Amino acid sequence: MPATLAYTPDSPEVRHLSAADPTLGSFIERIGPLTQPLETDYFGSLAGAIVAQQLSDAAARTIWKRVEDRLGGVTPERVLSAEDDTLRAMGLSASKTRYLRDLATRVATGSLDLAHVATLPDEDVIAELTAVSGIGRWTAEMFLIFALGRPDVLAVDDGALRATVGWLYGLDGGADRDAVARIGKAWRPYRTAASLYLWRGLALRRAEERAARA
Repeated sequence: MPATLAYTPDSPEVRHLSAADPTLGSFIERIGPLTQPLETDYFGSLAGAIVAQQLSDAAARTIWKRVEDRLGGVTPERVLSAEDDTLRAMGLSASKTRYLRDLATRVATGSLDLAHVATLPDEDVIAELTAVSGIGRWTAEMFLIFALGRPDVLAVDDGALRATVGWLYGLDGGADRDAVARIGKAWRPYRTAASLYLWRGLALRRAEERAARA
């Protein structure tokens, strides 16, 4: 498994996406080379995703850093040894505290073996992870992309991805999950690369929208 996903104009992923979908290809050309380091701490990756649920990126980073600092590192054992009030004081809701404890318990007892999960096919990874309280399909798909580096993942429920697809393809009112799935068929078997470029293009999209309003 690579430590980083990296795409350049000569990458097979970029060549395929550009040939299969000229609209996306032009977008990729504007963004240029892209790299995405993978998260090697599987427990930390999932715990961080739970903490970040329904928060802005800035708020999620602040709370996650507080959790890391006060626990001295986020491990199943340290989560389980902390009192609920301690976790709540870090900024976690009662539900997120419960979700973190469920994840930590499963990993600590071995009922969820993340090293083994990492060897499974994509849909089996999703099935294993969504058995944990607080982890839905979207969180499992983010794990497939950002921890396992799986090449063909398309999170059709991701709001940012849908908004960018709607903007890029001129869909009034944005793209729903069916539209993203339909457009994304052309991106197989490299839908992860397409997703990363669409996410990275958010800044470009926002800058162009601001310029249009000026």
